[in-house]
Amino acid sequence: MGINKDQVDGRVKQATGKVQEVAGRVAGNPGQELKGKVKKTVGAAQAGFGDAKENLRENMKDESKTNRP
Repeated sequence: MGINKDQVDGRVKQATGKVQEVAGRVAGNPGQELKGKVKKTVGAAQAGFGDAKENLRENMKDESKTNRP
């Protein structure tokens, strides 16, 4: 299974969002904490999209191997 740009970018956003969320909580800054939560959620969605895209690519590759004459 390969890795695509959406998977990588999404997981990076998730990680940076988590760091920003915790930093905001520790600093007592609810705005930063909220921004981190949003970034983490967006990253999770992007990574999920990348995972789905990769699964589709793999399934199509497997299907083309199965349907060869």
